[in-house]
Amino acid sequence: MERLLDLDPFAGAQVAERISARGLAWWRAEGRILGYGTRRNLESICWLGGNLTPILATDSAVAAFAEQLSGEERLCSSIVGRADAVLGLWERLADHWGPARDVRPNQPLLATDALPAIPADPEVRRVRPSEVHRLFPAAVAMYAEEVGVSPLADDGGRAYRRRVEDLVRAGRAYARLVDGEVVFKAELAVVTRRTAQIQGVWVAPQWRGRGIATAAMAAVVRDALLRVAPTVSLYVNDFNRPARRVYERCGFHPVGTLATILF
Repeated sequence: MERLLDLDPFAGAQVAERISARGLAWWRAEGRILGYGTRRNLESICWLGGNLTPILATDSAVAAFAEQLSGEERLCSSIVGRADAVLGLWERLADHWGPARDVRPNQPLLATDALPAIPADPEVRRVRPSEVHRLFPAAVAMYAEEVGVSPLADDGGRAYRRRVEDLVRAGRAYARLVDGEVVFKAELAVVTRRTAQIQGVWVAPQWRGRGIATAAMAAVVRDALLRVAPTVSLYVNDFNRPARRVYERCGFHPVGTLATILF
């Protein structure tokens, strides 16, 4: 399984992080892993938990995974992964699991292993544990804007706050604060030995259009490459032209295309 994850270190980063942290038995408490191929020659895998994530899924593997899953109740909140596999799964599962709340078929997957050529914003730094109360409202605003639902809906935000606190304690949350308010934030949401994956990039609405995001992202990428992992990766909605320009200026280049189905 680790061999397959190494073959797709960016699209499979989230699953690789969990296996690295908890071993091959971690999934028993959180979900299931479906495999396609022989015992000695595993070709594709599919993680089913909070998300459904196919990894290196060939057309035949997609068909097999969909056949297995079509008779089950949908428990995941999204399907995310390489676009061809995700859209192939959705084509076969839509009648059973639909309707979807949103389909994002084209999300460029980007990566870099080079320090940004542009100056980094010296005001962007890792968030301190004592500043979680300042970061949390910005994290909620980002999530609601990006995903389309509030992370406070199910349990008042307790689980989401724990996630934010964990990232801060691990030194994986960054922000620029002005007069105590977060005007930029980003997190290394996934970290493996191959990559640090940035998620949760957000600029406060009143600060948008001022050009702060490029230097802020450069600061995050620089710290991640020097301190955390040999590459930095992320994915972005194709229609988000301003963000794509920021990432290009920070040295990111395409390494594939993801898709996401949101429920």
